[in-house]
Amino acid sequence: MTEERIGSSPTLRDVAAEAGVSAATASRALNGSTRTVSAEKLALVLRAAEKLGYAPNLSAQATARGSTKTVALIVHDIADPYFSSIAAGAIEGAEAAGLTVTMAVTDRSPARELEIVSTLRGHRPHAIVLAGSRIGDEHDALAGELRAYEAAGGRVAVVSQPGLPYGTVAVDNRRAAGDLAAALVAHGYRRFAVLRGPDDLRTSRDRSEGFLAGLAQPGNAVVIEAGFTEEGGHAAMTELLGRGLDDIELVFAVNDVMAIGAMRALRDAGLVPGRDLAVAGFDDISAATDVAPALTTVRVPMRAMGLRAIDLVLAGGAENEVVWLPTTVVLRDSSPLRTGR
Repeated sequence: MTEERIGSSPTLRDVAAEAGVSAATASRALNGSTRTVSAEKLALVLRAAEKLGYAPNLSAQATARGSTKTVALIVHDIADPYFSSIAAGAIEGAEAAGLTVTMAVTDRSPARELEIVSTLRGHRPHAIVLAGSRIGDEHDALAGELRAYEAAGGRVAVVSQPGLPYGTVAVDNRRAAGDLAAALVAHGYRRFAVLRGPDDLRTSRDRSEGFLAGLAQPGNAVVIEAGFTEEGGHAAMTELLGRGLDDIELVFAVNDVMAIGAMRALRDAGLVPGRDLAVAGFDDISAATDVAPALTTVRVPMRAMGLRAIDLVLAGGAENEVVWLPTTVVLRDSSPLRTGR
């Protein structure tokens, strides 16, 4: 991997040291090779690169390879296991097609996403894949940049909600959250709290609204908004505890990292998740079975989403084509069966 250092800018070796992997592994992870890079190491390298502010020189990489046959994957947050799993699938699919993947991070900023797409046009990747919830409802400027990129021969696919005029890989967040709510009601739960992200984040909005709609009595729920992160889940649960749980029986967080943050807040307050208060999340990231108790959630086929996005972008599918992937409700020990109902 070719790198460029100016002053005290972090290098590839710095990233490798921070991630606790070899420089070769870090290079393969950031260049898009999965031959010897596990999903866990990929996540470590991406997290280290973000922490150190490491930015590979895309032009230098292209020159070193003698080709610009790359797929640019644009994600919201590489520290989130949801995106590292999608990235692993995209890398696998791209590598099978003889392409490499470079990644850029928006930090859930539409302005930053637009800036990245504009910059990438100058690097002329073979394809661009946008992965992550749409934010807000206006996408005219982004669509214009993508049309200009397409006019120069590029291809585009999206892993998100349908909306942009490109091949899209999606899951039905609203229906899946409703399925989870119905399963929890059948499990004996009646009083809920919902921890959600900002309202302009469509994934959060769809999951929150779908869950509430799936309850037998939607009014029996308290809703708290916080950051769409583990720290956001911790803050939201801390706020809920400060208000008083009253007769709340289960807390649903709209993604697993928020749910894990909420479980941590419960422990900080001397409570036991799953015993004193049930918890559920959404996504089924790998950590969902590592926490104790194991987390009830909705399984999203994240790696398959990355793979299918590469299939779509390379096949040059029809405009507005949407590939819907299935989700599965998974009940675990964080929401034990309530008896006596």
